[in-house]
Amino acid sequence: MKNILLIHTGGTISMKEDETTGEVKPGEKNPIVDLIKDVPDINIISTELFYLPSPHITPKEMLQIKTYIEEMMEKQTLDGIVITHGTDTLEETAFFLDVTLTLPIPIVITGAMRSSNELGADGLYNLLSALKVATSTNAKDMGVLVVMNDEIHTAKNVTKTHTSNIATFQSPQYGPIGIVNRGGAFFHHKPVINQPLHVAALNKNVLLLKAFAGMDDTLLQKIGNHQLDGLVIEALGQGNLPPMMLPSLKKLLNKGVPIVLVSRCFNGIVQDVYGYEGGGRHLKELGMIFSNGLNGQKARLKLMIALETTTDRKKLEEIFST
Repeated sequence: MKNILLIHTGGTISMKEDETTGEVKPGEKNPIVDLIKDVPDINIISTELFYLPSPHITPKEMLQIKTYIEEMMEKQTLDGIVITHGTDTLEETAFFLDVTLTLPIPIVITGAMRSSNELGADGLYNLLSALKVATSTNAKDMGVLVVMNDEIHTAKNVTKTHTSNIATFQSPQYGPIGIVNRGGAFFHHKPVINQPLHVAALNKNVLLLKAFAGMDDTLLQKIGNHQLDGLVIEALGQGNLPPMMLPSLKKLLNKGVPIVLVSRCFNGIVQDVYGYEGGGRHLKELGMIFSNGLNGQKARLKLMIALETTTDRKKLEEIFST
């Protein structure tokens, strides 16, 4: 019998729909706890670490999950870990854990798009699928995995693509690395696993901006007047920005604030191709750091974590190149 640590954190998977108003919100108790008491051949060690809607989750809670997992690993023998989580920030928590943990057992995150008493509720099914993956020996050394709607995705590539569809979690450009069915978990790809980044506290202020046509440096002037440790910009195309942004960006770079560029496109990576003012090559020459395929929200977390141990631009470039 395998020991599986089941960590509940809240989210739609733990909520109910009000039959009168149709409102979905947390109740006095997480209903999924009573639905998943006995699973054959699995000893579930269940805990409700907190009970939060996912928009209430911050990097502090993500660090709390990481610390709790490490503490439990020291206390007892575990064969796998499953985390239930709200879907709005699920990909960020999954990525945070993927970047900061390296464990010899599967770590799986799942959630639901429909609350427990809605017609077609998907929470219990997704949780059972996650348990199948967590007990699979083939799921070891895969990094943190996201299991939703019969699919297995990597934390690095998965993102929420639809506001309400149960097939919302997709990995643009790459696709899932496996599937789940009645027979268990089956993998057809193996992700590249990088060395974890050490983090014991989170004290850095890192912001995320999205570029748009005609954007000037008004926002950058405002944030430049406050304590800013790092900045991530979802740039246009392959990594280009409107030239009106450059005066304030140069000031931030001169102050030593690292600026990471990702693309607002969900396929492809940023590259130093265009040499015009505000083009990728020009921005690279100014000292901006190019990320290798992350979306904005994940790049922000990675920069926040990396800045706890280094502010060296070359080291940051190396971290974001993998």
